[in-house]
Amino acid sequence: MNSKYKRLLKTNQEEGQFWPSFTDLLTTILLCFMLFFIIMMVIKSIQIKDMKKTLDQIMGVRSQLVNDLKDEFSDLDKGIEVDEKTGAIIFQTEILFDYNESTLHPDAYELLDAFIPKYLNVLLESGYEDYIAEVIIEGHTDRDGSYVYNLELAQERALGVAKYVLGDSFPDKKIQKELEEKLTVNSKSYADERTDEKGNYTADASRRVEFKFRLKDEEILNKTREILGE
Repeated sequence: MNSKYKRLLKTNQEEGQFWPSFTDLLTTILLCFMLFFIIMMVIKSIQIKDMKKTLDQIMGVRSQLVNDLKDEFSDLDKGIEVDEKTGAIIFQTEILFDYNESTLHPDAYELLDAFIPKYLNVLLESGYEDYIAEVIIEGHTDRDGSYVYNLELAQERALGVAKYVLGDSFPDKKIQKELEEKLTVNSKSYADERTDEKGNYTADASRRVEFKFRLKDEEILNKTREILGE
C-alpha cells in the first residue's frame, strides 16, 4: 500500500512538472511569433519608405523630362504640340499624310530629320536614358470608317514614320542604333479621340501621330502608388 502511494505521488509530481514546462513552451513560441511579427513590420516599414523614395524619384524624373521636352520644343511649328502632362509630341496627320493615306508627304521627311534627333537627344542623351523603357510612335484616327479599318490606317502611318526613321535615307545613323533598342509602334484607331475646349469631339485633332515614352516599371510603380494610397 505504501509502495502504491509512492508511485501515485511520483506520477502526480511528474504531471505537475510537465504542465508548467508545456506552458513555458507555448509562451516561448508565442513570444517568438510576436518578435517575428515585429521584425517583419519594421522591415515592411523600411521597404515602404524605400518604395516611396523610388516612386518620388521616378515621378520626379517624369516631371523634369516633360519640362525639358517643353523647353526644347517651345518653338514648334503649327500642327505640332507637346502634351503638358505626358510629354508626348503630337503631330497632326495633315503635316505628315494626306487624308486617308499612309504615305508620308515629301516635306515630312525634312520635318522628321529635324525633329527626331532633338527629341531623342532629350530622351536618350540627357541623363534620362537609364529610365526610358520604350520610345513609342502611336497612330490615331478620326471616326470615319470602321474601327478595324482605322486600326490598320493608324498602324500603317505610325509604321511609315518608323520605317523612314530607321531606314537608309535617314541621315543620323547613331540615333537609329539607339532607337532600335527601344522603339515600339502602336495603333489606337479612334479609341483615344480628342475634344475641343468645350468638350466636343473634333475629327481634325483626333487624326494624329504621337511620339511618346514609357519609363521603366512605370505601370508597376503607378500600381504601387495606388496601393500606398497616394
